[in-house]
Amino acid sequence: MGSNATSGLKLAAGIFLTLALITTVVVIFISSQDAAKEGQTQFSTIQTQLSQTRFNIYENTTLSGSQVMNAVRQYNNEAQFGVYVQTGKGGSTYYGSQFNQTTGIITGDTNNTTLSPALNEADNNFINPSGKFKSSVVRDANNMVRGIVFTQTK
Repeated sequence: MGSNATSGLKLAAGIFLTLALITTVVVIFISSQDAAKEGQTQFSTIQTQLSQTRFNIYENTTLSGSQVMNAVRQYNNEAQFGVYVQTGKGGSTYYGSQFNQTTGIITGDTNNTTLSPALNEADNNFINPSGKFKSSVVRDANNMVRGIVFTQTK
């Protein structure tokens, strides 16, 4: 009878230890899932911030015409993005997509990628490489950059 009681106690202890081990593994798994979700959320936030930092140079700064032309060349082929340039000769045009300068909403499906007016000195839309341009960034309601505005100063 003593050996039956000992065997029963060993069996009960084994079952208890197995349940404790399973519980521990489940708790660790659930907490690691929460940590992974939090890490994924933080990574997504960092990725969004990094993608928007390339526009910081254009936030309320004064740039030369050659820098404006580089920006036009760089961004005029991007989807859902435009560059608006207003020259000292009274010319103004959108390169890439047209956008509302207040709300940032893309207003036209047309995608102007022609750079010839910006390079032709006789054209009102000529971007003078030595000219000075005031720049600003236009964001939409989701805080996504939708355009850059360049206005030539005197």
